[in-house]
Amino acid sequence: MKKLVALFLAAMMLCASVVALAETPEGYPEIREGIDFGGKTIYIYDYWTSEAQAARKDDPNEEEQALYDYRDYIMEKLNCEIIQIQKGGWDTNVQELINFNAAPDDTLCMYILPPDFVGSPMVNNQFVALNNEGSLVDWSDEKWNKGVSDFMTMDGKLYGVYAGADEPRQGLYFNKRVLTEAGIEWESIYDMQAEGTWTWDVFEGMLKQIHKDIDNDGVTDIYGITGNNTDFALISVFANGASFFDFDENGKLVSTINSDAGLEALTWAKNIWNTYSAPQPEGTDWNFFEDLFETGKQGFCCHQSYAGFNDGAVYSDMEDEWGWVAMPTGPKGTGYTHIATNNVTVIPSAIDVDTANKLAYVFDLWSNPTPGYDDEDAWALQYYSRVSDDRMIEETYAMLRHTGVMNKSLYLGDTNGVLGQDFLWNLFGSDPAAIIEAKTPAWEGALATFNAQ
Repeated sequence: MKKLVALFLAAMMLCASVVALAETPEGYPEIREGIDFGGKTIYIYDYWTSEAQAARKDDPNEEEQALYDYRDYIMEKLNCEIIQIQKGGWDTNVQELINFNAAPDDTLCMYILPPDFVGSPMVNNQFVALNNEGSLVDWSDEKWNKGVSDFMTMDGKLYGVYAGADEPRQGLYFNKRVLTEAGIEWESIYDMQAEGTWTWDVFEGMLKQIHKDIDNDGVTDIYGITGNNTDFALISVFANGASFFDFDENGKLVSTINSDAGLEALTWAKNIWNTYSAPQPEGTDWNFFEDLFETGKQGFCCHQSYAGFNDGAVYSDMEDEWGWVAMPTGPKGTGYTHIATNNVTVIPSAIDVDTANKLAYVFDLWSNPTPGYDDEDAWALQYYSRVSDDRMIEETYAMLRHTGVMNKSLYLGDTNGVLGQDFLWNLFGSDPAAIIEAKTPAWEGALATFNAQ
């Protein structure tokens, strides 16, 4: 891939140019005739872009300038201004949309929402169905994330979309030195992942090798694993081919965690964690495990990709080298996955369908990769200077971008509210079947409300 990257960088230098808006520049999409917004402003309301972030830079680099040029082309051709900016917060942007529907005006807008809050408004007709007969967009195009499209489709109607691949979430970081000193060839984990033989049994065998009381004083010196135990339990369920909620043959959302695969996953996660995990030091915050992993006394750490791959990530200055692999598959699992939490773009139902179709077309153009910077491997460029080996980029990260699953518990609310409190947060000190039984009445009430809407 590095050779591809080098060629891509060279190509970018050749592609950078000033856009001539009088005609369609090379690599740009043709714009449909007959769409004219009369100079109006179109708002794409997200929950993170400040006014300062939305403003264009005075000294953009070549890629930023290419993006500005492309967006100028769209706006000139459609006779509009497009502004992406924050409206509400992570947990309030959906209420902003509902408020707009309750008292609509002539604002042309669409909203980007976290998936945690779309269930109730979706079944209560707060969003326009995008795949209507007059749609101007091919929603089956591969640019639209299939997992999100499936999640946002009910009764054949598509209510929200996401452009692009997943941002990988749960995975296992491993300390290369700790594994080597335990007699484990860490490269073998990547090999097994590639071969499909990276399983729960293999993983537990490694934990047994790592977890040690070195000086025989009765105190564990090297722990097998640390991390976010809620994430560990969540991904264990999906790694074993199970789920927490799904639709039955009648199209009703039902609880599915009490299946054999679900109970097996929760039991395995509890036993692994209670046997091999490092305890939380007294007085520390929820992310105490980040510091623990950096101490070099933990073999594995269950954490999301941002901890290692993002700019300024918590493990970016870790002394020991580390790697990152997918969660191993359980005996009933069918492949390596993570729980995708992609944002969804929706259009308020107060906007008429004809206008909504034109707005959806705008978002289709807006969400395209910048022409000249749209190589299929471009996503990887930023990571080579941030991480300690190429295989975690070219194998783990590349694979998980396309294997995420959307957790249908989000139809009922955010993950902590539906699955955390009184359930997963109690798993490691309780019997899995017992906590499912205790949580069932609350779930049944929420499901009854959802299915009746």
